[in-house]
Amino acid sequence: MALDRRKAFTSRRAKKIYIALAFLILLFFVCNNFLLPWYVSSGGIVEVPTVIGKDFDSARVLLVSLGLEPRKGETRLDREHPAGIVIVQNPMPGDHVKRGRRVYLTISEGEVPAIVPSVKGRTVRDARFALEQEGLKMGTIDYQPSDEFPANTIIEQTPGAGGKVKRDAYVSVTVSQGTLSQKISVPDLAGKTLTEATTLLTNAGLRVGNISYLPSTDLLPNTVIEQYPRGGELVSNGQLIDLFVVQGGEKKKEFLEN
Repeated sequence: MALDRRKAFTSRRAKKIYIALAFLILLFFVCNNFLLPWYVSSGGIVEVPTVIGKDFDSARVLLVSLGLEPRKGETRLDREHPAGIVIVQNPMPGDHVKRGRRVYLTISEGEVPAIVPSVKGRTVRDARFALEQEGLKMGTIDYQPSDEFPANTIIEQTPGAGGKVKRDAYVSVTVSQGTLSQKISVPDLAGKTLTEATTLLTNAGLRVGNISYLPSTDLLPNTVIEQYPRGGELVSNGQLIDLFVVQGGEKKKEFLEN
């Protein structure tokens, strides 16, 4: 008798548990498929848009239009994004939040600027190394006489020392050619034969430096195409002048035979 009562009690208890579980499942189904969509569609919940990559003002306008409250958070140095661009947001894009929720935005300060070092008084080689140490590059190199700075040392630079620039920026320099009285004007050798160019340089107190041969279908072999330093520049006595000369070819051989 007691055993039967115990079985009946256990059976009723199991039924109650099953009914409770069924009710919870039904409640979840109703909430997930009816109540939550209705709440979202009625304007209580909004999906957070992505504002990463937008400037702060554009991000603020978009968030406010959806009933969210943008807040400017920390600023952070970032080489990939210009200053003023949103790089992090919280909540994340795609999150569903209540209307009026605050969205915190991290803003880029841009990349760390490079400080231009002083290269005045240095040789071009030393200056190039100093610039590379700061993440900068050597720009154009001009030459001019100087009574103050020794030959082959830098007398001016642009941008000036201490300036803040983006990394990989170029710094142009002007190099001393020494005093004007000690300088020789380089003759213009373009269009001259290699023999003529050698004679002109020797007569001017200069020397032939490296000779690089380049192909050309328009000029005769051994014709000077380019030179460095260029014609008209002032250089020291005995300076080496590099030449770029037309290489010989079959077409020119035929031309000469004709």
